[in-house]
Amino acid sequence: MNWLLIFVPVAIGVHFFAPASHSLVFLLSCLAIIPLAGWLGHATEELSKRTGEGVGGLLNATFGNAAELIIALAALREGLYPVVKASLTGSIIGNVLLVFGASVLAGGFKYKSQRFNATGAQAQSTLLTLAAIALVMPAGFHAVAGPGGFNREDNLSLAIALVLLAAYSAHLVFSLVTHRQLFAGEAQPEHQPEWTMRKALLVLAGSTALIAWISEILVGSVEATAESLGMTRIFLGVIVVAIVGNAAEHSTAVMMALKNKMEISLGIAIGSSLQIALFVAPLLVIASHFIGPRPMDLVFSPAEVLAVFVAVLITGQIAADGESNWLEGAQLLAVYLILVMVFFFLPESQQPATR
Repeated sequence: MNWLLIFVPVAIGVHFFAPASHSLVFLLSCLAIIPLAGWLGHATEELSKRTGEGVGGLLNATFGNAAELIIALAALREGLYPVVKASLTGSIIGNVLLVFGASVLAGGFKYKSQRFNATGAQAQSTLLTLAAIALVMPAGFHAVAGPGGFNREDNLSLAIALVLLAAYSAHLVFSLVTHRQLFAGEAQPEHQPEWTMRKALLVLAGSTALIAWISEILVGSVEATAESLGMTRIFLGVIVVAIVGNAAEHSTAVMMALKNKMEISLGIAIGSSLQIALFVAPLLVIASHFIGPRPMDLVFSPAEVLAVFVAVLITGQIAADGESNWLEGAQLLAVYLILVMVFFFLPESQQPATR
């Protein structure tokens, strides 16, 4: 996708010389972020070749989520909280349904069945369930407490964010220290790094910086683009922005599945959703106390909560037996398409009431 790099200077140029063309700026920014996310992912893959598959999957998920985090921080500064929350929801369901589904489907066409460690997958699925609970409870509190509880939602969200960070820290210790054999996969000594450490780090830094710049441009055009195209901000955040931000891990996860390395493919797809829910979302809640017009809460809309719950439910069922085939990948993609249609027809008014 290197030819898409031409959209980086084009997007910047149109932003400065034709700032009123919001839809065009949004489209060009999306196209520009895709190859940058790909380069970021490739640099991360080079770094992960110096580690085992478990650490490699963690690295790919971590830096693969850099685009989502940067986009969310840019939206946070502008006070676009519905867009931030929608991008978080879209990243979670996009990784476990679209990325994992496409990986299982692609790998299933090449291999009759693919195996991975069931215990490790179950541990990740359980954490995904914890993430779903963390999204359900603030929304439930919002509905039960009513207007009288609105002024307590910031403190509740901050407290839950700290619990999620603690849970994610425990997951890192479990997967990288005490039970790392469950996530190690098979040794691949024949795959040597193609880049030097210096080149990988420079590409990583450069792509991250450019993604940050383009993300600022993209976020600035979201509201006007949504209005001109007749789409809601929640649809742009859940579907469009999330797919753009997931470009790096999507391509890498599918490539790993085609190489029959489902441990690392699973680590990228599900691990990325875990990082979004247990690390990025809490980090944004904490960051919102220092940047943005006001603190951000974890009160998601009923549609977003339901989408995450459904995604976690079917992913847990498919990952539980430690084996996958192409039909399971098709089922994951079918659920994702259903959710896409739901968010497309969902009116903007379904967002929770703001304080």
